Amino acid sequence: MTQQAKTRRWVNRPPGSNWGEFGEDDQIGRLNLLTPQKVQQGVAEVKAGKVFCLSLPLDYPGGSALAPHRFPPQLRPTERRGESFFNYPFSRESHDYCDAGCDDAVLLCTQYSTQWDSLAHIGQMFDADGDGVAELVYYNGYRAGIEVRPPSERKDGEMAAIGIENMAATGVQGRGVMVDLENHFGRSRHYVGYDDLMRVMDSDGVVFEHGDVLCLHTGFSSMLLEMHRQPDAETLHTACAALDGTDQRLLQWITDSGVVAIAADNYAVEAIPSRKATGSRPFVPLHGHCLFKLGVHLGEMWHFAELNAWLKAHHRHRFLLTAPPLRLPGAVGSPVTPVATV
Repeated sequence: MTQQAKTRRWVNRPPGSNWGEFGEDDQIGRLNLLTPQKVQQGVAEVKAGKVFCLSLPLDYPGGSALAPHRFPPQLRPTERRGESFFNYPFSRESHDYCDAGCDDAVLLCTQYSTQWDSLAHIGQMFDADGDGVAELVYYNGYRAGIEVRPPSERKDGEMAAIGIENMAATGVQGRGVMVDLENHFGRSRHYVGYDDLMRVMDSDGVVFEHGDVLCLHTGFSSMLLEMHRQPDAETLHTACAALDGTDQRLLQWITDSGVVAIAADNYAVEAIPSRKATGSRPFVPLHGHCLFKLGVHLGEMWHFAELNAWLKAHHRHRFLLTAPPLRLPGAVGSPVTPVATV
């Protein structure tokens, strides 16, 4: 029996996709390649026992200039017995108690700062059922309005497909490989295609293997920190290197390389807007190739400057990466505090 006959959600799969190759109900994509052997390879990169936090403070970039539909975290105390639960003396409940407590809640955009995209972040119009009519579908054929629905349309306890919790459950631990794009292209906007990426990796002696996590240092997050939560959108939208999502050779390398995930210190991993093309096309073509076709999760606005400097000083490019998102059922993205150990 063919894979198509066994699969329930789709008859056609997009050209160049891997739908069904990890199972008809797969929800983690290329994270299936993070085998125990790949974890061991990551652990083998730990020589100095030094740890780096790869997250920006989660109130960066600041404001909404970089992404108008996202806003900074709003932190507030919870309430206990109608009072603010912050420096709350428990003696209010019994004179026998001598201690006090604090508790808080946060309203945040899951993709405001350092974050992972889930596989439900980007879908495309595609004729998955072969009836000649395109419908909105996501990785592995999961359907908009059926398996992928907003929280307001889900019943209590109802699970959504390809949410970020599936990524979290894997632990997301393996070998990270750093590519220093800032060193070669500075902080001016540069569309990095296949030839650029290969030239940088060859020049720096970077070896990338099947099942590794590709990490891109562009200098963008350092610029964010330098702006002190007052980002200049015009500057940022034209700053630093970013992958060229329209370069078909680059997209093919992502397919062939066995990359598990891609994390960058910039806003979207790829350049937005993408290079101009005619006809119907994706707004974010690299997102479409990675999230929609291959199940390759994307990490954005990671903070690589300190780790990159240390690796460069020690003539290294590889490290143990541990980066699980929040195990938040049904979320299409998540803040993350990645940790690199060298």
